[in-house]
Amino acid sequence: MSDTSRFLTALVRAIGQVFRSGGTARTTARGASTRSARADGGSGGGRSATDTLSPGQAGASATEEIDPRGLGRVTLAYAPSPDGEPDPGEIVWTWVPYEEHDGRGKDRPVVVVAADGRGRFLAVQLTSKGRPGDRNFLSLGAGPWDAEGRPSWARLDRVFLVHAEGMRREAASLDEARYLRVAEALRGRYGWR
Repeated sequence: MSDTSRFLTALVRAIGQVFRSGGTARTTARGASTRSARADGGSGGGRSATDTLSPGQAGASATEEIDPRGLGRVTLAYAPSPDGEPDPGEIVWTWVPYEEHDGRGKDRPVVVVAADGRGRFLAVQLTSKGRPGDRNFLSLGAGPWDAEGRPSWARLDRVFLVHAEGMRREAASLDEARYLRVAEALRGRYGWR
């Protein structure tokens, strides 16, 4: 699904919510009330023209970059399932903070690499701007998660804690061979199982 299609889908949902609520409350595509400023007290930079927050952008379900070395035991196992819940190997969309950690970020695809069974997931960011020869970027090639068919790269140096409520699923997964390449690279780098 292209960015334009995602935007239009979110806009239609938001407009529908406004009409269903009598026009008094503005809501996100997930039905949660919008806020007039970001949770970190910032100026609201990074919000879309519709003034809705992206999944994972703020609140208790906000996506967080974490130090993967401090996690201890992490079990990686390929497990996509059409059960309506996110699973390791699936690609989801969430708010990903910029590396500058200045409150800005972008709605981006990430690949779920592990689940804790309580609605929290570890994920690594996907990007179409890889760096051949850079050990922080693992080439994955093209797949159905990119509507333009661009090759993707997994960023191994940035690991995120993503909450089930802070993501948008769009029915794309890595195949097992590509997931295992990501898992092997993460095991080697962080000592995970």
